[in-house]
Amino acid sequence: MDPDEGLTAVDNILTQFSTYEDFLDSQITTVDLYYLEDESLARQLVELGYRGTGEVVKREDFEARKAAIEIAMLAERTQKKTLTSAGKDLQDNFLKALALREEDNRNGKVSTVIFIRDRNSHGQEVSGYIDYAHRLKIEDFEVYFSGKRRLLPKPTDMSFYNWDSHIAVCNSTPNYQVIADNPEGLLFKYKRDRKILNVDPKTLPGDNSTRTPIQTELYIQAVIFDHISRRKT
Repeated sequence: MDPDEGLTAVDNILTQFSTYEDFLDSQITTVDLYYLEDESLARQLVELGYRGTGEVVKREDFEARKAAIEIAMLAERTQKKTLTSAGKDLQDNFLKALALREEDNRNGKVSTVIFIRDRNSHGQEVSGYIDYAHRLKIEDFEVYFSGKRRLLPKPTDMSFYNWDSHIAVCNSTPNYQVIADNPEGLLFKYKRDRKILNVDPKTLPGDNSTRTPIQTELYIQAVIFDHISRRKT
């Protein structure tokens, strides 16, 4: 039998029976039970291929395939669960843009840098650049997608500036190296492919990168930079 055909046969059986014993019982006829007078013996004969009305499936094949399907289903549920934007009724363009990019940032297909300028809870104007993938790993974005809190730059982000106190902070992240001493302005080097992301609105953002201004009611200004790594893994 072709291996693919064998898997198909097992899969068909798995959809009908939750346990291997249930499958064996389905292969036993009333005539078998009449002559053998022992259900356990009848099951053993079916398992060995001496009795049965259908496909012969080994216990180890049944159990192995069942375990593989359960693992795949668990992985799918886990992936859906980790998308904190899933199922949310998002109205603002900014949150919609983040939701659109959440999965790709979690799995590394895309690296997004978020620029935000707005006022904090003290009424001070702040701005900064946020490594979206990094913040997703260290923070629960449920509060942002549910509208309980607004995403704002922190002094621990890649770049943070308080326009009232004039406090300026730069931090490299697991994904980006900050180049703050560039005479032409702030640059970020993506560590995976070493490409430079230029956030100056007067220039192009760089190779494999895009700059998208977001029209939003939540902030004074919001811009999203997307970088796609071309490095082969």
